[in-house]
Amino acid sequence: MGTAQRLDRGYASPAHAQTKIGEDAGPLGRKRAGPPTLGDEWFDVLRLAYPFRVRIPVYVSEPPRTFAHHEHIVVERLSKRFGDKEILRDVDLVVPRGKTTVILGGSGAGKTTLLRLLIALDRPSSGHIFVDGQDLVTLNDRELNRVRRKFGMVFQYAALLDSLSVLENIAFPLREHTKMSDKEIRAAVTEKLEILGLRGTEKLFPSELSGGMRKRVGLARALMLKPAILIYDEPTSGLDPTTSRMVDDLIEQMREMFQVTNVVISHDMTSAFRIAHRAYLLAEGRIAAQGTPDEILQASAETRKFVDASGVDVGRVSRPPS
Repeated sequence: MGTAQRLDRGYASPAHAQTKIGEDAGPLGRKRAGPPTLGDEWFDVLRLAYPFRVRIPVYVSEPPRTFAHHEHIVVERLSKRFGDKEILRDVDLVVPRGKTTVILGGSGAGKTTLLRLLIALDRPSSGHIFVDGQDLVTLNDRELNRVRRKFGMVFQYAALLDSLSVLENIAFPLREHTKMSDKEIRAAVTEKLEILGLRGTEKLFPSELSGGMRKRVGLARALMLKPAILIYDEPTSGLDPTTSRMVDDLIEQMREMFQVTNVVISHDMTSAFRIAHRAYLLAEGRIAAQGTPDEILQASAETRKFVDASGVDVGRVSRPPS
């Protein structure tokens, strides 16, 4: 049976004849029955740190297309199914380079699934994800690992390892991906701690940190490999209003300081209005509205209902500079 025939039957390639396109292998290659969550974040930390073990499907080549420089991430006709359940349907979005894009939606809208697809922790059932013009769904393991170095991930609950100090948690990606000496690693970690206002915390353990401090340690770790794109999963979840405002300010400060592109997954409308240059509202696996937060506000009765349900007085929330 030739390769084309295998593709017609849903198989990835002769080398991966038992892996069907869109089948989810779960953390570290283990089978998963249904939609994943980011609850057990350390599995995802390990998968970001170690070589990818999920078999990569091979898609039929299409004519190459060109992208504008400002189109850092382009998602086209993206769908994801788990068995008969369709989580995402024909999602199209563009993440502008050097800006903050917020993906909004209620529980079950598909935000977490979209996040995992963007950083290749899961594979799409169909569609394309272009990063700097490269289609992630066509890359092999080695190529994918190189592209994934462009991403830094800030997890919802920080995903710090309780048995390691702040210094060792932040140093984790440097020890796994570089040949830097202990002295160089310590200097790099100290520099990030200074920038993030965490001087003197190197020897503390996660249990000794406040919620805001844990968020900043997680951000410091995400910055260590100098990513071009920072992904934030619900960065203000579980924080008081003052700390939430601090996190919003920090997201924008890091964008400006390190010239990164931000993608923020959130249901926090106050945060979205403060930091988003562009926003997308997911509802039932589809893009229900897109534009600036103010444009989303006026898009439809459905989007207005979502904003009103958040209880945010949008007239009193500051907007990011254009």
